[in-house]
Amino acid sequence: MPHVHGTEPPLTACHECDLLQTLPVLRARESARCVRCDAVLLRNPTDSLERTSALVAAAAVLFLLANLNPLVGIEMQGMRVEVTLSGAVQALWNDGMQAVAGLVFATVILFPVLELAMLGVLLILVRLHRRARGFGMLFRLVRSLRPWGMVEVLLLGMLVSLVKLAHLASVILGVAFWATAALIVVLAASARTFNPALLWQDVGEVGPA
Repeated sequence: MPHVHGTEPPLTACHECDLLQTLPVLRARESARCVRCDAVLLRNPTDSLERTSALVAAAAVLFLLANLNPLVGIEMQGMRVEVTLSGAVQALWNDGMQAVAGLVFATVILFPVLELAMLGVLLILVRLHRRARGFGMLFRLVRSLRPWGMVEVLLLGMLVSLVKLAHLASVILGVAFWATAALIVVLAASARTFNPALLWQDVGEVGPA
């Protein structure tokens, strides 16, 4: 939502008809609609930021579980091999696939942890009603990193590979596999409950361009 800076209240462009208008401060369960086309500009569900905070905290715990426990195990002829997410990245690197290893590390480990950390900082600042220097830049980084987190792509690729391996060996899904599956659901829920406009409204900041 683009905004115009100035001494007057910030203006928001309708995402449907581009009409510039001032958004009111919404109470819980209220919504604001465009005066021209009646499109919903902003909703304020009950405890939106509280729900987002709880989901981000849950995602952080699941992320730790997904990275500290075995992801999958393969048992064949009495031998069992388990691999963690970081171990898979290291194996790719050692096998000469440095580009693939770097891509997996960035999209499955680095970008998700940065997004969770920065989103957590933003939510803490909102709860403290503070506008720290760099708040706007941090906010933009969170939104720009979100599309690059591809945990669900990794899990889908693993499922395809495990189905093929199941004919050759016994496949054991580790704690990290289920934690990753739960992490995908929690991240999707946090993205749905996170309302950027309400965050900027709560800190009294003019929204990002």
